[in-house]
Amino acid sequence: MNQPEKAFALESSAITDRGLNERRPLNEDSFLADNQRGIFAVADGVGGAEAGEVASQTAIEVLDEAFRHQLDGADIEDLMELAIQRANASIHQMAVEHAKFSMMATTIVALHLKGNVAIIGHVGDSRLYRLTPEGDLVRETEDHSVVEEEVRAGRMTPEQAANHPSKNVISRALGAEDAVEVDMKTIEIQDGTQFMLCSDGITRHVPDYELRQLFVVQTDLGAVCEELKRRCYERGAEDNLTAVLIRVGKTIPATQRAEDTEPTISPDTDPTLIAKANAEQTMHGFNLRTEEELIPPSRIAFPAPVSYEETHVNASERPLKIEDSPPAGRSFGRTVVRFFLFLVVLAAVAGAFYAGSRYKGEIPFLGQTAETIPLATPSPVVVEDPILKFERARREVDNNPAEWLANARKTTPNPLDSSDPEFLYLYGRASLLSGQTDEAAKAFEQAITIADQNPSTPNATVRKEAALGLAATTLKSQKNRLKAVTHFDEMVKKATPTGSPATP
Repeated sequence: MNQPEKAFALESSAITDRGLNERRPLNEDSFLADNQRGIFAVADGVGGAEAGEVASQTAIEVLDEAFRHQLDGADIEDLMELAIQRANASIHQMAVEHAKFSMMATTIVALHLKGNVAIIGHVGDSRLYRLTPEGDLVRETEDHSVVEEEVRAGRMTPEQAANHPSKNVISRALGAEDAVEVDMKTIEIQDGTQFMLCSDGITRHVPDYELRQLFVVQTDLGAVCEELKRRCYERGAEDNLTAVLIRVGKTIPATQRAEDTEPTISPDTDPTLIAKANAEQTMHGFNLRTEEELIPPSRIAFPAPVSYEETHVNASERPLKIEDSPPAGRSFGRTVVRFFLFLVVLAAVAGAFYAGSRYKGEIPFLGQTAETIPLATPSPVVVEDPILKFERARREVDNNPAEWLANARKTTPNPLDSSDPEFLYLYGRASLLSGQTDEAAKAFEQAITIADQNPSTPNATVRKEAALGLAATTLKSQKNRLKAVTHFDEMVKKATPTGSPATP
């Protein structure tokens, strides 16, 4: 940014709730609200049984860890993107290796605030809104969902999208594939700016024009959170709901805001119509539906197949394949036929994904003044799993890297000569956290080499983490920022793509 950085105080409040749907008793949302580090996030888990909760908490934990160990002078946008990429790799690895997590994925929307600079990272359909000091509400994220992509392409109206059977199918999510594109944005903000990060459990019941009115007239962030929950409950609360509100700097009374402000900048400025079972249409957010009328949302992370991309998505809009373009000269009739064939297949997939129970209990509530999210106790079913064992070993390093290094050097006089890739990764991590960048880089490189020589499922996990660690050493030394991306690309290409151990 060209302007000098300004210092603003941060105030935040948050709320999370499982909602009213008895068929969705588990709160699969997770969030982070850390005023001290200026990092905030909301993740909406997708999956079954315990999977959605595991995915969302993993994403939040990885992001929190990245900013807990943030280095002075680090590029925050790079740090956020790499953390989200790492969360994607970890979630996908667990989904590949464990049948109970096979449909696991999560959305994420993250915000970092420092001075007058806001950095936003986003995957999925959880949203981030910005209220300007003048009272304008700006939606800073675009949903990665099947229907909203159709709306942006002009092939569907917002009203059609609200009633579409695939309205809850997200086209991009963490863990759905081995690589994910993260939407990143950096903006300058003013004193008095407010933000809201939220899951779709909020926005399915409270449209944008109501959000703007509520933010303008109510200055107590805690009261806003409670009012959001009240309105969602009044209107059915069909899904888990989570919101994190942040105010940057001064509080602006409603009387000081301009009365004639611009309308909300969002695809959803107009009220959304909802079709009820009796074919009547009511304003979204004003119809009081009974328990019998609740329709449980089928939250599905659906990576778009090639046939769908070729038929529906412009080349400039494809998240992972932008080098090709759809064939020219396609007739409108052919496109419509393929679109409806896709919907038939998608409906069948949605039915299969939604079958079965998916709940174990509610995530602990994070108070409005808390700065970190409490983590749920791991399920005893997977406590001895190699991946969780690896995670515990990594946390031991993080708790006291200097002590871990000292103990490691006592038991292994020449750590870099070890043939254990997991030990080498942990040694590199401890070295990096202790400021020994060169030693860390050597350990990570050695771990990658040995993992490549001895392919297996555990070594594939170690290799991914070592590649990300090597990228972190590059960022710290500030020799070549692009090298971090190269390391990550290499990790994605060479890591074992399936859950079965590769043959040595």
